[in-house]
Amino acid sequence: MSGAPPVPSPLVLWDVDGTLIKGGAAGRLAFADAVADVFGVDVPAELLPRMAGKTDPQIALELLVRLGMAAPEASLPVLEAALERALSARAPQLRAEGIVLPGVRAAIAALDRARVLQTLVTGNVAPNARTKLAALGLVGEGSAASGPLRLDIGAYGSDDGDRDNLVPIALARARAAGLEVTAERTWVVGDTPRDLACARSAGARCLLVATGGYPLGQLQGEGADAVFADLSDTEAVVGLLSS
Repeated sequence: MSGAPPVPSPLVLWDVDGTLIKGGAAGRLAFADAVADVFGVDVPAELLPRMAGKTDPQIALELLVRLGMAAPEASLPVLEAALERALSARAPQLRAEGIVLPGVRAAIAALDRARVLQTLVTGNVAPNARTKLAALGLVGEGSAASGPLRLDIGAYGSDDGDRDNLVPIALARARAAGLEVTAERTWVVGDTPRDLACARSAGARCLLVATGGYPLGQLQGEGADAVFADLSDTEAVVGLLSS
């Protein structure tokens, strides 16, 4: 007689900017640096698009269109590479200006003790997600598979420019790593309605936190499974996300 099927592990997919950290001006200015690097064009701050909830390719494409660049989609690969270099150069600024948002460190540690798998679903290209988190001490400089945040099984703007496609990518990577996960036991944690849309598109649950650019009242009307002001109530966070 065969045994019972394995029980899926709870999986938390963290957004980065506005959810885990605020990186100050470095992330935004890195787009202007990248354009200057590739095209030799200075980008006024007022031309930089609003970035909340978007993927880096979406932001880059919007910026290139605003600047009137020819064949903007064809320029995305080289611009993404320049963006990686630009943010890496601004790592000291990230360390100086950036903050880890309330309750984040305690929540990550407590979820790890509760044996909850944790990774990222973020619009950042993968190297820049690591740069931001490493600058603020949420991941180390070693293997992507080490520590509570399993960056190796995450999904990033460099995987797909459409955020709604990222949760299935993370689930597939987790399964390829031998982990038992399902969409039904997966939580997306983010700070914008786009995070909710990305969760819903894959059949995952969603916790929204009002630590980014959207106020608590607005997020409460979006239809997420839960909405918190921030992540400072560790017991409540772990109780929810380990379910």
